[in-house]
Amino acid sequence: MSRTRIVVVGAGFAGYRTARTLSRLTRDTADITLLNPTDYFLYLPLLPHVATGVLEPRRVTVSLSGTLPHVRLALGEADGVDLERHTVTYTDPEGTRGELPYDRLVLTVGSVNKLLPVPGVAEHAHGFRGIPEALYLRDHITRQIELAATAPDAATCRARCTFVVVGAGYTGTELAAHGRLFTDALVRRQPLRQGIRPRWLLLDIADRVLPELDRRLSATADRVLRRRGVDVRTRTSVKEATPDGVLLDDGDAVDTRTLVWCVGVRPDPLVAGLGRPLERGRLRVDTHLQVPGHPEVFACGDAAAVPDLTRPGTYTPMTAQHAWRQGATAARNVAASLGSGARRPYRHRDLGFTVDLGGAQAAANPLGVPLSGPLAGAVTRGYHLAAMPGNRVRVAADWLLDSVLPRQAVQLGLVRSWSVPLESASPEVARLPHPDDDRPARATEHPPPEETPDAQQQ
Repeated sequence: MSRTRIVVVGAGFAGYRTARTLSRLTRDTADITLLNPTDYFLYLPLLPHVATGVLEPRRVTVSLSGTLPHVRLALGEADGVDLERHTVTYTDPEGTRGELPYDRLVLTVGSVNKLLPVPGVAEHAHGFRGIPEALYLRDHITRQIELAATAPDAATCRARCTFVVVGAGYTGTELAAHGRLFTDALVRRQPLRQGIRPRWLLLDIADRVLPELDRRLSATADRVLRRRGVDVRTRTSVKEATPDGVLLDDGDAVDTRTLVWCVGVRPDPLVAGLGRPLERGRLRVDTHLQVPGHPEVFACGDAAAVPDLTRPGTYTPMTAQHAWRQGATAARNVAASLGSGARRPYRHRDLGFTVDLGGAQAAANPLGVPLSGPLAGAVTRGYHLAAMPGNRVRVAADWLLDSVLPRQAVQLGLVRSWSVPLESASPEVARLPHPDDDRPARATEHPPPEETPDAQQQ
């Protein structure tokens, strides 16, 4: 008899955990294929470390083929699912179309940058969801400081060393905290004009930073940011963006060459094309992570609306902590559907949250115990090392070297601005030039009317 064909779409936290658990549970009874645009799993919480020169990019990537035994990797981006024919269509990195038949399907396509109808943002802002965006931002920050150091006038110097981050969730807060330390280190080597220092603005329409977390964690992060010199502005956002600056909704105009869009994430547009019920853009599933009406299809992670059994009537938030746990549950339930073990509903217990604020600073509440300062920093980095499925020694070594050596302030020029557009359904892959001319290809999809707030990390 032929072996059961299992296809897992996406290798984020949910997809990677699903594939890894399935490889153990169904080793001799199923063929597992993992479809993903890249050949690595990205440990997204450490992306700010890449953008600010603490970690090299490969440190936060884990090889799929090297860590997933008995799993076949199909390189490509899924662009359609036929629920009746039981097939997934995709396009590989060289543009060739492919098709994968399945007996069991696990959709873990994750999320992409959330867009808002703010004039100029799509053209002049960049997101922060993948390695290409982090590499671009690292080069861009370095370049702006270098250009500011030789600017012909004070106004240009100030504009180039002003950095605006929109969104004070996990991503924006950590990026602003790390970014301030990075630019301070850069100007120690390349001093700016007398009296000018790098300026970081962190904006959010909420009344505090990290609004989705406990107020004590929020207060700790706010205190560290302000003490470091970050201009934190709550109840404030961008009204319009231009090549030379941003206009805020409070009427203030800020001259800048850097606008980083961290307002949150939205489910991958792929799930909207399935024709199944959605919840704020997320695919509805039952407590066993199965799609109603299609028991052979499972979904979890950011693109799935999973009922929260600890808070009836709600859905689990879009966090890496949930995605990782849901991946294990999905794998066990897929195995159960093949006669191995018993299926179980997804139920969770919060382990707490950590926010890395750069240097020795962090905010954390492991198991509900609030921590701050160096102790929280040690807990946060310990958590990341324990949670990473690979590269632990390399990451720890880079952290150690960063604590005793100056960071390398060089531009590699590998990622250009046009290759990481904000309007992209696949931020993990840099865009390529258009085949017919020299213009860059840009994504044209539009966001759904309802979107999901930022909660990328633990």
